[in-house]
Amino acid sequence: VREALKQLAAAGLVVLRPNRGSVVADLGPSQLDSLFEAIGEMEAACARHAALRMTAEERVALLALHAQARAAVQAADLDRYDALNIDWHLALLRGAHNPVLLDAAMTLRQRAAPFRRTQFRDLERIGESFAEHSLILEAVLAHDAVAAHREMRSHLLSARGATARLALRQD
Repeated sequence: VREALKQLAAAGLVVLRPNRGSVVADLGPSQLDSLFEAIGEMEAACARHAALRMTAEERVALLALHAQARAAVQAADLDRYDALNIDWHLALLRGAHNPVLLDAAMTLRQRAAPFRRTQFRDLERIGESFAEHSLILEAVLAHDAVAAHREMRSHLLSARGATARLALRQD
């Protein structure tokens, strides 16, 4: 349990208080905003590299995930879209073929995981997310590193905005 708490603390999800136990970390709006900004920059860098480095097989797999996501959008299946969204992003991150970037991006994604899903409480957002993925995919398939970077950064900024809007509704 101690090791698990240390890992959660390293991810920024728990605050360890000596001789007083542990508590869930409180991420305020500015910290959450900074976290999504960092994720946007990291994933945009990965998308840029993926556009140049993904193998043909990886591109086909990314395209297949995108087709499955289309079906989830059409069925308004939020849970399925959320799972496919995670798989799609991971395929793109791995497609960068840079283990240091992958590790850094995964650490940030893990820290934001409890907040990322909130954006998909809005059916409209899954359609927007899918459309944004389409632009990123188009750039990756065209080996256009500049467009892949731009579109991924835009996508994560959009996700950040959707998450912030939903957080405000809950307050």
